[in-house]
Amino acid sequence: MVLLLMAMGAAWFSRGEAPAQDDQALELCGVVTAVDNAEVIRSSVGHLGSQQVTLLVTGGSHKGEVVEADNSLIGSLEIDEMYSPGDTAVIAARVAQGHISYAKTISQYRQGGEARLFGLFVLLLLLYAGTVGFKALLSFIASVAILWKYLLPGLLAGQNPLILTGVTLTLLTAVIIFLVGGWSRKAVAATFGTLAGLAVTLLLTLLFGDLLQVNGMTAPFAPTLVLSGHYNLDMREIFYAAVVIGASGAAMDIAMDVAAAMYEVKQAKPDISLTALLRSGFNVGRAVVGTMTTTLLLAYSGGYLTMLMLFVSKDTSLVRILNFKMVAAEIFRTLVGSIGLVMVAPLTAMIAAWLYQGELQGIFQVWRGKLRFPTPHKIND
Repeated sequence: MVLLLMAMGAAWFSRGEAPAQDDQALELCGVVTAVDNAEVIRSSVGHLGSQQVTLLVTGGSHKGEVVEADNSLIGSLEIDEMYSPGDTAVIAARVAQGHISYAKTISQYRQGGEARLFGLFVLLLLLYAGTVGFKALLSFIASVAILWKYLLPGLLAGQNPLILTGVTLTLLTAVIIFLVGGWSRKAVAATFGTLAGLAVTLLLTLLFGDLLQVNGMTAPFAPTLVLSGHYNLDMREIFYAAVVIGASGAAMDIAMDVAAAMYEVKQAKPDISLTALLRSGFNVGRAVVGTMTTTLLLAYSGGYLTMLMLFVSKDTSLVRILNFKMVAAEIFRTLVGSIGLVMVAPLTAMIAAWLYQGELQGIFQVWRGKLRFPTPHKIND
């Protein structure tokens, strides 16, 4: 889901067309007016060969120009696109002497539908959550910018994936929680609780990654990325980073739930003991974790539903399934992420109890420049 939203955000930010120059590559949109399938070889499940597509360019400096584009077909159902008259397609075009000299189809134009779906999401978010929803939208935009402009370029440049991910998640956690929750003790508790749980997740990836011999090449398009010239990338550590990133969103949810619930308890009963407050946090954490770990399992299973269906259709033995490289990688991802989520709740509860039982203004004195930290009360049985 995060990757989908990132791609939508990047597509939105990168809209527009560069100034047309001779011998320049452009990406344009056009409506398909005719197709020629004479060189297409049809197989039982796909197509091979080349489809010739005639398009009318619908935007940019070449609007109204008729283009002949080549659609190469390699027999790959997940990549190939077949076009029909009336379709809208994205093409890569080369300009020579002010006109398009060559064009090649890229994909169906789906950006319009994605924009409408995103608009519906924003509308419902603002109608239901109001100001909080607006803050959540700002945090989403900030997250897209951080991931797209900082994390991904850093990974491609060969920077240490784990260190880079740690810095990124620290920044993301602070931006998201403080932007939505404001500067408050519960936001501080949720932030440090999240980071503590993610630190546990990272430690587990390092401890069990070698044991399961997970090399990171099972991730979608990982081999393609390496073979495209990025031989210097440490795909195993990038996979480890992806495991921690995958658990980070749920970790923030759990941490904020626990911190907010404990804050409300403290507000309702200011004289509550540290032991009782901590017990309340643990109880809330148990309830939240009970469903969140299953949510994580279902989220990961949904991404590989067709693979599981294939195993069932072939009556594959449990031994083969559990030792299959891709399945082992997803089991690793699910269990490590779930353990990290389990640890977020008690860690957040302990941090929140310490913060809430300090002086009333203690945590804000740092903000005011007095450099005084709250003193936690001793736990009394």
